[in-house]
Amino acid sequence: PSQRDPQGGVGFLREGARPSTAEVVSFINEHRDRFGVEPICETLQVAPSTYYAALARPPSARQLRDRSLKVEIARVHKANFDVYGTEKVWKQLRREKVEVGRDRVGRLMAELELEGAVRGKTWRTTIPTPATSRPADLVDRDFSATAPNRLWVADLTYVSTWPGVVYTAFVTDVFSRYIVGWKVSTTLRAELALDALEMAIWSRGTTDLKGLVHHSDRGVQYLAIRYTERLADAGAVCSVGSRGDSYDNALAESVIGLYKTELIRKQGPWRSFEQLELATARWIEWYNQRRLHSSIGDLPPAEFESTYYRERTASAVA
Repeated sequence: PSQRDPQGGVGFLREGARPSTAEVVSFINEHRDRFGVEPICETLQVAPSTYYAALARPPSARQLRDRSLKVEIARVHKANFDVYGTEKVWKQLRREKVEVGRDRVGRLMAELELEGAVRGKTWRTTIPTPATSRPADLVDRDFSATAPNRLWVADLTYVSTWPGVVYTAFVTDVFSRYIVGWKVSTTLRAELALDALEMAIWSRGTTDLKGLVHHSDRGVQYLAIRYTERLADAGAVCSVGSRGDSYDNALAESVIGLYKTELIRKQGPWRSFEQLELATARWIEWYNQRRLHSSIGDLPPAEFESTYYRERTASAVA
């Protein structure tokens, strides 16, 4: 583009319908230091008086509201690991009693150049055991539960750091999607999964988990003798996916997918084991306490469980 066509001004007019005065003013403000107001107005076929009048005009109620909403939208986006898209930002604002439409949130996020995280492909990390002496599949891909501590799913993944590969294991309660146990380790030994299990048992405040089904894929870590014995000691029953594909443990792999998308890829590269471990702890605290989950009515897992126990107590009293 030449000096007579500042940054494609003619193309700006030819993109479709004639731009609004606000769009013209924004374009002129962006380029006035380089080209000057009058040359840009001539190129855009806009009277300079129109531009100066728009500058002098006080902002409308809608513009003022947009400004205040942008502050709230940016705050919600930042407070949630910068991973929320339009839908979740809008729902969080509604939880905070901020009256705004979804489309308006989308428009303002676009103006702020904010967007949600997009999931990538996940890779399987566990090493399958031979088919002999494998526990039965008690879940059969039905990842639902009627109460906490009825069904847990477990899986692990790897993360590349500058010193080398690090592994993270998770144990998740299917009822609320609450991550009840986790562990970050530099080795893929059975202790990785076992430590995550121990945290899960401890976090539930009981050593008696009679009636709990613990489901995993065919990984050797989850079929190690010490692991299965620990489950038996707690009264839990071991279940293993029977078909050998990602759907066998889909919910656990979904948690890992979120971990990779919302933390690992978003905030990497990872310079040390300690940096990753601390970031993982922060992400899990947010995931459990504040992240909205569409599968449980757009509530955080902790709130969903609290609601369940409160309603159960009220029902018992009645």
